[in-house]
Amino acid sequence: MMDEQILKLLKECDSDFLSGEEISRQLDVSRTAIWKRVNSLRAKGYEIEASRRLGYRFIRSPDLLIPLEVKPILKTELLGRRIHWFNRIDSTNSKAYELALLGAEEGEVVIAEMQEGGRGRLGRRWFSPPLKNIYCSVILRPRIPPNQAPLITLVTAVATAEAIERSSGLLPEIKWPNDILLRQRKVAGILSEIHSEMDRINFIILGIGINVNMDEAMFPEEFRYTATSLKIEKGVEISRKELLSCLLEDLENWYKIFLKKGEGQILKAWREKAKIKGKKIKIKSFGEVLVGFCVDVDSDGALILKMEDGRRRRVIAGDLEYIIEKLE
Repeated sequence: MMDEQILKLLKECDSDFLSGEEISRQLDVSRTAIWKRVNSLRAKGYEIEASRRLGYRFIRSPDLLIPLEVKPILKTELLGRRIHWFNRIDSTNSKAYELALLGAEEGEVVIAEMQEGGRGRLGRRWFSPPLKNIYCSVILRPRIPPNQAPLITLVTAVATAEAIERSSGLLPEIKWPNDILLRQRKVAGILSEIHSEMDRINFIILGIGINVNMDEAMFPEEFRYTATSLKIEKGVEISRKELLSCLLEDLENWYKIFLKKGEGQILKAWREKAKIKGKKIKIKSFGEVLVGFCVDVDSDGALILKMEDGRRRRVIAGDLEYIIEKLE
Protein backbone atom coordinates (compact mmCIF):
# COMPACT_ATOMS: atom_id res chain seq x y z
CA MET A 1 0.00 0.00 0.00
CA MET A 2 2.80 2.42 0.87
CA ASP A 3 4.52 1.68 -2.45
CA GLU A 4 1.37 2.71 -4.29
CA GLN A 5 1.11 5.91 -2.26
CA ILE A 6 4.74 6.84 -2.89
CA LEU A 7 4.40 6.23 -6.63
CA LYS A 8 1.21 8.27 -6.73
CA LEU A 9 2.89 11.25 -5.05
CA LEU A 10 5.96 11.05 -7.28
CA LYS A 11 3.93 10.73 -10.49
CA GLU A 12 1.75 13.69 -9.51
CA CYS A 13 4.91 15.83 -9.43
CA ASP A 14 5.51 15.10 -13.12
CA SER A 15 9.23 15.64 -13.69
CA ASP A 16 9.85 17.62 -10.48
CA PHE A 17 11.60 16.35 -7.36
CA LEU A 18 9.64 15.68 -4.19
CA SER A 19 11.54 15.81 -0.93
CA GLY A 20 11.68 12.82 1.38
CA GLU A 21 10.53 15.12 4.16
CA GLU A 22 7.36 16.04 2.25
CA ILE A 23 6.60 12.40 1.40
CA SER A 24 7.08 11.34 5.02
CA ARG A 25 4.84 14.21 6.18
CA GLN A 26 2.02 13.27 3.78
CA LEU A 27 2.22 9.56 4.57
CA ASP A 28 2.98 10.03 8.28
CA VAL A 29 5.99 7.70 8.25
CA SER A 30 9.71 8.23 8.81
CA ARG A 31 12.11 9.33 6.09
CA THR A 32 14.00 6.08 6.66
CA ALA A 33 10.86 4.12 5.83
CA ILE A 34 10.47 6.17 2.63
CA TRP A 35 14.09 5.48 1.68
CA LYS A 36 13.58 1.73 2.18
CA ARG A 37 10.40 1.68 0.08
CA VAL A 38 12.02 3.67 -2.74
CA ASN A 39 14.89 1.16 -2.82
CA SER A 40 12.34 -1.65 -2.92
CA LEU A 41 10.61 0.00 -5.89
CA ARG A 42 13.94 0.36 -7.65
CA ALA A 43 14.58 -3.35 -7.13
CA LYS A 44 11.30 -4.05 -8.93
CA GLY A 45 12.48 -2.05 -11.93
CA TYR A 46 11.14 1.44 -11.23
CA GLU A 47 13.49 4.19 -12.32
CA ILE A 48 13.52 6.80 -9.53
CA GLU A 49 16.19 9.48 -9.34
CA ALA A 50 17.41 10.43 -5.86
CA SER A 51 19.11 13.64 -4.70
CA ARG A 52 20.17 14.36 -1.12
CA ARG A 53 19.26 18.00 -1.59
CA LEU A 54 16.09 17.71 -3.70
CA GLY A 55 14.57 14.36 -2.80
CA TYR A 56 13.11 11.87 -5.29
CA ARG A 57 11.92 12.12 -8.91
CA PHE A 58 9.95 9.51 -10.83
CA ILE A 59 11.46 8.67 -14.23
CA ARG A 60 9.94 5.51 -15.64
CA SER A 61 7.85 2.44 -14.79
CA PRO A 62 9.11 -1.07 -15.58
CA ASP A 63 7.47 -3.14 -18.30
CA LEU A 64 5.99 -5.47 -15.72
CA LEU A 65 2.41 -6.59 -15.10
CA ILE A 66 2.74 -6.22 -11.35
CA PRO A 67 -0.31 -5.09 -9.32
CA LEU A 68 1.33 -1.68 -8.74
CA GLU A 69 1.13 -1.05 -12.49
CA VAL A 70 -2.11 -2.80 -13.37
CA LYS A 71 -4.47 -1.86 -10.55
CA PRO A 72 -4.31 1.95 -10.92
CA ILE A 73 -5.61 1.74 -14.51
CA LEU A 74 -8.01 -1.17 -14.05
CA LYS A 75 -11.71 -0.23 -14.18
CA THR A 76 -13.36 -3.42 -12.97
CA GLU A 77 -15.58 -4.33 -10.04
CA LEU A 78 -14.84 -8.05 -9.88
CA LEU A 79 -11.91 -9.20 -11.99
CA GLY A 80 -8.48 -8.29 -10.68
CA ARG A 81 -9.50 -7.14 -7.22
CA ARG A 82 -6.77 -9.52 -6.12
CA ILE A 83 -3.84 -10.20 -8.44
CA HIS A 84 -1.30 -12.96 -7.85
CA TRP A 85 1.84 -11.95 -9.77
CA PHE A 86 4.81 -14.18 -10.53
CA ASN A 87 8.00 -13.37 -12.36
CA ARG A 88 8.33 -17.03 -13.35
CA ILE A 89 5.86 -19.87 -12.94
CA ASP A 90 5.15 -23.33 -14.30
CA SER A 91 1.64 -22.44 -15.53
CA THR A 92 -0.81 -19.72 -14.53
CA ASN A 93 -3.69 -22.17 -15.01
CA SER A 94 -2.13 -24.71 -12.66
CA LYS A 95 -1.58 -22.05 -10.01
CA ALA A 96 -5.08 -20.62 -10.40
CA TYR A 97 -6.55 -24.14 -10.11
CA GLU A 98 -4.57 -24.71 -6.93
CA LEU A 99 -5.73 -21.38 -5.47
CA ALA A 100 -9.35 -22.10 -6.40
CA LEU A 101 -9.22 -25.45 -4.60
CA LEU A 102 -7.97 -23.56 -1.54
CA GLY A 103 -10.95 -21.20 -1.66
CA ALA A 104 -9.77 -18.28 -3.82
CA GLU A 105 -12.65 -15.96 -4.63
CA GLU A 106 -14.25 -15.34 -7.99
CA GLY A 107 -12.35 -12.73 -9.94
CA GLU A 108 -8.90 -13.46 -8.55
CA VAL A 109 -6.28 -13.37 -11.31
CA VAL A 110 -2.92 -15.09 -11.72
CA ILE A 111 -0.38 -13.28 -13.92
CA ALA A 112 3.13 -14.37 -14.88
CA GLU A 113 5.93 -12.71 -16.79
CA MET A 114 7.12 -16.12 -17.97
CA GLN A 115 5.75 -19.68 -17.96
CA GLU A 116 8.02 -22.70 -17.90
CA GLY A 117 5.20 -25.15 -18.56
CA GLY A 118 2.60 -23.06 -20.38
CA ARG A 119 -0.21 -25.21 -21.78
CA GLY A 120 -2.63 -24.89 -24.65
CA ARG A 121 -5.51 -27.14 -25.65
CA LEU A 122 -4.97 -30.89 -26.00
CA GLY A 123 -1.82 -30.70 -23.88
CA ARG A 124 0.08 -28.64 -26.43
CA ARG A 125 2.98 -26.43 -25.35
CA TRP A 126 2.33 -22.68 -25.15
CA PHE A 127 5.57 -20.85 -25.90
CA SER A 128 5.98 -18.34 -23.06
CA PRO A 129 9.11 -16.16 -23.23
CA PRO A 130 9.65 -13.54 -20.50
CA LEU A 131 8.42 -9.93 -20.54
CA LYS A 132 6.90 -10.01 -24.03
CA ASN A 133 3.38 -11.37 -23.78
CA ILE A 134 0.36 -11.76 -21.54
CA TYR A 135 -0.10 -14.99 -19.58
CA CYS A 136 -3.00 -14.81 -17.16
CA SER A 137 -5.64 -17.02 -15.61
CA VAL A 138 -8.94 -15.91 -14.10
CA ILE A 139 -10.97 -17.76 -11.48
CA LEU A 140 -14.74 -17.72 -12.06
CA ARG A 141 -17.50 -19.33 -10.01
CA PRO A 142 -20.62 -18.97 -12.20
CA ARG A 143 -23.93 -20.32 -10.98
CA ILE A 144 -24.75 -22.16 -14.18
CA PRO A 145 -25.22 -25.87 -14.98
CA PRO A 146 -22.09 -27.73 -16.15
CA ASN A 147 -23.46 -28.19 -19.68
CA GLN A 148 -23.27 -24.39 -20.16
CA ALA A 149 -19.56 -24.22 -19.29
CA PRO A 150 -18.47 -24.16 -22.99
CA LEU A 151 -20.32 -20.84 -23.34
CA ILE A 152 -17.82 -19.28 -20.93
CA THR A 153 -15.12 -20.06 -23.50
CA LEU A 154 -17.15 -18.17 -26.12
CA VAL A 155 -17.51 -15.26 -23.66
CA THR A 156 -13.75 -15.24 -23.21
CA ALA A 157 -13.06 -15.41 -26.95
CA VAL A 158 -15.33 -12.42 -27.62
CA ALA A 159 -13.73 -10.43 -24.79
CA THR A 160 -10.19 -11.27 -25.90
CA ALA A 161 -10.87 -10.29 -29.51
CA GLU A 162 -12.55 -7.06 -28.38
CA ALA A 163 -9.66 -6.16 -26.06
CA ILE A 164 -7.12 -6.69 -28.85
CA GLU A 165 -9.15 -4.49 -31.18
CA ARG A 166 -9.62 -1.80 -28.54
CA SER A 167 -5.96 -1.61 -27.54
CA SER A 168 -4.31 -2.06 -30.95
CA GLY A 169 -6.85 -1.11 -33.60
CA LEU A 170 -6.35 -4.52 -35.26
CA LEU A 171 -9.35 -6.64 -36.24
CA PRO A 172 -8.91 -10.21 -34.98
CA GLU A 173 -11.06 -13.16 -35.95
CA ILE A 174 -12.20 -15.96 -33.65
CA LYS A 175 -11.46 -19.54 -34.67
CA TRP A 176 -13.70 -22.13 -32.98
CA PRO A 177 -13.45 -23.05 -30.24
CA ASN A 178 -10.83 -20.85 -28.60
CA ASP A 179 -8.19 -19.33 -30.86
CA ILE A 180 -7.84 -15.69 -31.90
CA LEU A 181 -6.33 -15.05 -35.33
CA LEU A 182 -4.80 -12.19 -37.29
CA ARG A 183 -4.22 -12.90 -40.99
CA GLN A 184 -5.10 -16.53 -40.23
CA ARG A 185 -2.21 -16.75 -37.76
CA LYS A 186 -2.73 -17.43 -34.07
CA VAL A 187 -2.21 -14.39 -31.85
CA ALA A 188 -4.04 -15.58 -28.74
CA GLY A 189 -5.42 -18.74 -27.21
CA ILE A 190 -7.77 -19.74 -24.41
CA LEU A 191 -7.59 -22.76 -22.13
CA SER A 192 -10.62 -23.28 -19.89
CA GLU A 193 -10.61 -25.90 -17.14
CA ILE A 194 -13.68 -26.77 -15.11
CA HIS A 195 -14.10 -28.26 -11.65
CA SER A 196 -17.67 -29.43 -11.24
CA GLU A 197 -20.11 -31.92 -9.83
CA MET A 198 -23.10 -33.49 -11.57
CA ASP A 199 -25.38 -30.52 -11.02
CA ARG A 200 -23.12 -27.53 -10.40
CA ILE A 201 -19.86 -25.85 -11.27
CA ASN A 202 -17.44 -25.30 -8.43
CA PHE A 203 -15.15 -23.08 -10.49
CA ILE A 204 -13.81 -22.44 -13.98
CA ILE A 205 -10.22 -21.44 -14.70
CA LEU A 206 -9.84 -19.27 -17.79
CA GLY A 207 -6.29 -19.24 -19.10
CA ILE A 208 -5.58 -16.55 -21.68
CA GLY A 209 -2.33 -16.15 -23.59
CA ILE A 210 -1.73 -13.26 -25.99
CA ASN A 211 1.38 -12.80 -28.13
CA VAL A 212 2.03 -9.09 -27.67
CA ASN A 213 5.54 -7.80 -28.38
CA MET A 214 7.37 -10.76 -29.89
CA ASP A 215 9.36 -10.37 -33.09
CA GLU A 216 9.06 -13.07 -35.73
CA ALA A 217 12.55 -14.40 -35.03
CA MET A 218 11.59 -15.08 -31.39
CA PHE A 219 9.11 -17.81 -32.37
CA PRO A 220 10.41 -21.37 -32.48
CA GLU A 221 10.57 -22.76 -36.01
CA GLU A 222 7.49 -24.93 -35.40
CA PHE A 223 5.33 -21.83 -34.73
CA ARG A 224 6.93 -19.28 -37.04
CA TYR A 225 4.45 -19.68 -39.90
CA THR A 226 1.31 -20.33 -37.88
CA ALA A 227 1.62 -17.74 -35.09
CA THR A 228 2.00 -13.98 -34.92
CA SER A 229 2.05 -11.13 -32.41
CA LEU A 230 0.41 -7.74 -32.10
CA LYS A 231 3.77 -6.08 -32.64
CA ILE A 232 4.34 -7.97 -35.89
CA GLU A 233 0.89 -7.05 -37.19
CA LYS A 234 0.83 -3.46 -35.92
CA GLY A 235 4.49 -2.59 -36.49
CA VAL A 236 4.88 -1.02 -33.04
CA GLU A 237 5.05 -2.26 -29.46
CA ILE A 238 1.79 -2.48 -27.53
CA SER A 239 1.48 -1.58 -23.84
CA ARG A 240 0.98 -4.89 -22.08
CA LYS A 241 -0.58 -3.36 -18.98
CA GLU A 242 -3.11 -1.40 -21.03
CA LEU A 243 -3.99 -4.49 -23.03
CA LEU A 244 -4.36 -6.51 -19.83
CA SER A 245 -6.65 -3.89 -18.31
CA CYS A 246 -8.76 -3.89 -21.50
CA LEU A 247 -8.89 -7.69 -21.39
CA LEU A 248 -10.11 -7.87 -17.78
CA GLU A 249 -12.60 -5.04 -18.32
CA ASP A 250 -14.06 -6.61 -21.48
CA LEU A 251 -14.16 -10.06 -19.92
CA GLU A 252 -16.02 -8.72 -16.89
CA ASN A 253 -18.48 -6.86 -19.13
CA TRP A 254 -19.33 -9.90 -21.29
CA TYR A 255 -19.40 -12.23 -18.29
CA LYS A 256 -22.01 -9.99 -16.62
CA ILE A 257 -24.04 -9.86 -19.83
CA PHE A 258 -24.00 -13.64 -20.05
CA LEU A 259 -25.06 -14.14 -16.41
CA LYS A 260 -27.86 -11.56 -16.64
CA LYS A 261 -29.20 -12.14 -20.16
CA GLY A 262 -28.12 -15.63 -21.16
CA GLU A 263 -26.30 -16.71 -24.27
CA GLY A 264 -28.17 -14.62 -26.90
CA GLN A 265 -25.91 -11.55 -27.05
CA ILE A 266 -22.80 -13.67 -26.56
CA LEU A 267 -23.59 -15.89 -29.53
CA LYS A 268 -24.43 -12.87 -31.68
CA ALA A 269 -21.10 -11.19 -30.87
CA TRP A 270 -19.20 -14.46 -31.32
CA ARG A 271 -20.76 -15.06 -34.76
CA GLU A 272 -19.83 -11.55 -35.86
CA LYS A 273 -16.19 -12.04 -34.89
CA ALA A 274 -15.88 -15.66 -36.03
CA LYS A 275 -17.52 -15.37 -39.47
CA ILE A 276 -17.68 -19.14 -39.76
CA LYS A 277 -20.96 -19.59 -41.65
CA GLY A 278 -20.36 -21.29 -44.98
CA LYS A 279 -16.66 -22.02 -44.42
CA LYS A 280 -15.46 -25.49 -45.33
CA ILE A 281 -13.43 -27.17 -42.61
CA LYS A 282 -11.72 -30.35 -41.58
CA ILE A 283 -12.00 -31.17 -37.92
CA LYS A 284 -10.47 -33.92 -35.80
CA SER A 285 -12.82 -34.83 -33.00
CA PHE A 286 -12.40 -37.81 -30.65
CA GLY A 287 -10.36 -39.79 -33.19
CA GLU A 288 -12.71 -39.04 -36.08
CA VAL A 289 -11.94 -36.73 -39.00
CA LEU A 290 -14.95 -34.78 -40.27
CA VAL A 291 -15.17 -32.62 -43.39
CA GLY A 292 -18.06 -30.27 -43.94
CA PHE A 293 -19.37 -26.73 -44.01
CA CYS A 294 -19.92 -24.64 -40.89
CA VAL A 295 -23.56 -23.81 -40.30
CA ASP A 296 -23.49 -22.19 -36.86
CA VAL A 297 -22.78 -22.70 -33.17
CA ASP A 298 -25.71 -23.78 -31.02
CA SER A 299 -26.87 -22.47 -27.65
CA ASP A 300 -24.33 -24.69 -25.86
CA GLY A 301 -21.40 -23.49 -27.97
CA ALA A 302 -21.17 -26.68 -30.06
CA LEU A 303 -20.26 -26.39 -33.74
CA ILE A 304 -22.91 -27.45 -36.27
CA LEU A 305 -21.52 -28.96 -39.48
CA LYS A 306 -23.25 -29.74 -42.74
CA MET A 307 -21.49 -32.80 -44.07
CA GLU A 308 -20.82 -33.32 -47.78
CA ASP A 309 -23.61 -35.93 -47.89
CA GLY A 310 -26.11 -33.40 -46.49
CA ARG A 311 -26.23 -34.76 -42.94
CA ARG A 312 -25.69 -32.41 -40.00
CA ARG A 313 -23.28 -33.15 -37.18
CA ARG A 314 -22.93 -31.50 -33.80
CA VAL A 315 -19.29 -31.20 -32.68
CA ILE A 316 -18.57 -30.33 -29.05
CA ALA A 317 -14.75 -30.36 -29.25
CA GLY A 318 -12.05 -30.77 -31.84
CA ASP A 319 -9.09 -29.44 -33.78
CA LEU A 320 -10.29 -27.32 -36.68
CA GLU A 321 -8.58 -26.52 -39.98
CA TYR A 322 -10.07 -24.23 -42.64
CA ILE A 323 -10.33 -25.38 -46.26
CA ILE A 324 -10.40 -22.56 -48.80
CA GLU A 325 -13.82 -23.10 -50.29
CA LYS A 326 -17.25 -21.57 -49.75
CA LEU A 327 -20.70 -23.11 -49.62
CA GLU A 328 -22.80 -21.90 -52.56
